[in-house]
Formats: sequence, C-alpha cells, structure tokens
Amino acid sequence: MITVSLISLGCAKNLVDSEIMVGHLHQAGMRVIPEAENADVVIVNTCSFIDSSKEESIGHILEVHQHRGMTKRRKEQKLIVAGCMAQRFSKDLTTSLHDEVDAFIGLDQVTKVAPIIEELFAKAREKNAAPVSFVAGRSTYIPDYDTPRFRLTPKHFAYVKIAEGCNHPCTFCIIPQIRGRHRSRTVASVVAEARQLVAEGVKELNLISQDTTFFGMDTWDERPNPRSPVNSARGTALTTLLRELNAIPGDFWIRLLYTHPAHWSDELIRTIAECPKVARYIDIPLQHISDRMLEKMQRETSGAYIRDLIGRIRTGIPGIAVRTTFIVGFPGETDADVDELCEFIREAKFDRLGVFRYSQEEGTRAARMEEQLSSKTKEARWHRTMSLQKEIASQVSQAAVGRTLRVLVEEPGVARGEADAPDIDGRVYVPRELAVGEFADVKITGFHDYDLLALPAGAKPDEWKIARPAQ
Repeated sequence: MITVSLISLGCAKNLVDSEIMVGHLHQAGMRVIPEAENADVVIVNTCSFIDSSKEESIGHILEVHQHRGMTKRRKEQKLIVAGCMAQRFSKDLTTSLHDEVDAFIGLDQVTKVAPIIEELFAKAREKNAAPVSFVAGRSTYIPDYDTPRFRLTPKHFAYVKIAEGCNHPCTFCIIPQIRGRHRSRTVASVVAEARQLVAEGVKELNLISQDTTFFGMDTWDERPNPRSPVNSARGTALTTLLRELNAIPGDFWIRLLYTHPAHWSDELIRTIAECPKVARYIDIPLQHISDRMLEKMQRETSGAYIRDLIGRIRTGIPGIAVRTTFIVGFPGETDADVDELCEFIREAKFDRLGVFRYSQEEGTRAARMEEQLSSKTKEARWHRTMSLQKEIASQVSQAAVGRTLRVLVEEPGVARGEADAPDIDGRVYVPRELAVGEFADVKITGFHDYDLLALPAGAKPDEWKIARPAQ
C-alpha cells in the first residue's frame, strides 16, 4: 500500500483542495499519514498569493527534499508540488527545482492525484530528467457535493467552497490568473453538502470562495423566466442559498467569508437579518478608503460607497460584527491617503481588522506601476494602522464585558463567538470543563488584547476557573 503525507499551506480554499486530494487518495486505497519521513510520497500543497507565502512554500519543499536520502525508504520517496504556486509557476519551477521535485500538479488535478502517483512509481525517472508537470492551462474545475473529500478541520466546523475563480480586475491580485474565471456551484449542490455536514455533527458552515457575494451571478440570464420561483429575470444568488441553508434543520452557524463590497445589496442585508442561523459576522475586504487608491487598485467602489454600505449593513443587521482588511504601501500611496485611511478606521471602529503590506506580485498590473514604495515606508504605515486598530480592539473588547454570548467551544478552555472566524480572529477563554464541539452561553468577565475571558452564564466566579491565554 502506498503511503502519502500531505502538507497543506495557505488559505481555507487551499485546505478544501487538500481535503479533496486526501479523499481521492483514500478512495484509491492509499494510506495518508502525518509523518513525512515514513511516507512513500510527500505532497506540498502550495500558496503563492504574496511573496511571503511563496517563500514559505519553497521552504517546505526544500526541507522535504533535504531529508530525502537519509534512509533507503526516503531515497525512493516522491515529492509532488501542488496548489497555486504549481499552477502559476510550474514551467519555471521545473528548472529551478529540477533536482528537488518529481512532479507538479495544478488545481484541476486534485481529483487525479492517485493515478498521477501510480504513474510516477510505474515509470522510473531518468537521470537528469526534468520533473513531470501535469498542469494544463487555466483552471476550470469546481467541486460538487459528492466529490470524495476527507475533512482536515475539527469535527464541529467545516469549510464549504461555494464557487471558484474570480472575475474582478483588482490590479494587485494574481488570483484570477491562477484560479480562472468565477464559476458557481448550484444551490442544490451546496445545500446537499451542507445537509450531510450538519448530519455529521458540524456546528459551523464557513462559506468560502474568492468572492462569496458573486455566487450565482455568473449564471444569470437577463431574459425573464416566469416559471422560476426566485429572481425570475436572472437566476439564483447568495440570498437564495442563504435562505435554503437557513431552512436546514439543526443547530448550527452559517458564516460568510470573503465578501466583495461591490456586490452587496439591500436584499442581502435583509436576508442575513431574517436568517437566524447566519452568524452576525461578515468578512468584507475593503483594501482602502481613499478614492485615489481605490481607483488605482480597480476595486469597483468609492470611499462614499463604502461608508454608506458599512452604515447600511450595521443598521440593517443589529449586532453585526464587521471584519475587514486594508492594504498599505500601494504604489503611489501618499501620507494624505494614509491619514484618510486612519481617520476612517477611527470612525468605523471595525470589530476585526487586518492590514497587509503591499506585495509587488509578478504578472499584476500594479507590479508595473511607477511610484513603488520602499519596504521601510510600507512597514511604518503597517505599524501605524495596526497600532490604531489595537486601541480600537481594546475598546471593542471592553464593551463586551458583562454581556452574555453564545460561543462554540473549539478545544478545552478555548471557544469562539459569532464575531470570530476560525484561525483569523480572536478567542474566548472559558473553563476547560465546557464540552468541545458544542455551543455554550457564557458571560464575558474580562479581556486580554483581542481575546475575551468568560464564565458559563449564571455561574458564580468561584465555581469555575477560566483557562487564560499564555502571557
């Protein structure tokens, strides 16, 4: 039996690709193990969104190769590079990683990984031969509800990829060139997968894609269809999906990640407000507030539009937690642009906020722009904005003290509220006795930076001991 070890890097969308690969390996009778040193094959599922992610991917590849040859088993070990970096750079990497890698597979080969492994073992690699590249053109694949998959997340939450690819023209982003045009799954397909996950005990469905709010729009038909019960002049949309997911029996959250501001609507705001299972949380990367920067980034929005949208969302969905990200150090960004951004951050008081230093990505239009800024300038602006947000985060956390929240217990002593997405947001530290993978009502008693401290609702302080964060 062939044994395989898989290293998954990058975002949740990449993790789903890894889960699909593991599912197909199991289906083919191969055994997936965590120890790379004991495996016949190691797969590194790479990311190449920004320079740091590429460097991390290369580092893992070189580390795996470095340990090959230490034993007889490892001398014969195969190393396969998959994911976004393979899809984007396979032609270049067959030269630069000539001796380290046996094969490259792209995003459309995740379901074909087992026969590719069998082919590598059946055909010995000739001396000095280049690695085999199975990458073929721009990605067009999209998973379905019955795609073999083995979840790598804890039992109580799962990522559901509702679409793939992206149609947006953002000048800083390489994703459309890697993952192709936007393509949505059908509502029926996503609902079927969600029903199965809830039946398995999943308490949180995290909806992901490059642009979640564009779901269904690629299938719109402007010709009216009198027989269609919803959106008769067009077709399905995210609102349709959310209402059908909300109707699934069971006690669970539906979390929206990666929503683009250009595609929000009053109907979507109303739908979230009317669907109690949709978490009072949105992830909406805004990237900037300066009209100059938004235009150069080709974000299809303006500062006035963004301010109005955030106001409408907060008014229409009481208690909503808003998470966003910004980019500082974009080509041509001035001190005045950063001043405007900081003032907006002070005004908006986002519940969760992250800031990226602009990365000059090869192949993007922004990479060819003049007025590229120095690393020192980017770093200074990152520190300025993140220091400001740390102050605001303390105010947000302070305001939570005394409130009762419903949380999902992640591990002994650690939980998340509706305002906290897996891996990227804060934590709620609770007594270790609370059941992992279950919901609990807790009262917030204090905070530590971005994290909250809590006891079970109605409990006396001396009855429980909170598992506090490491100092």
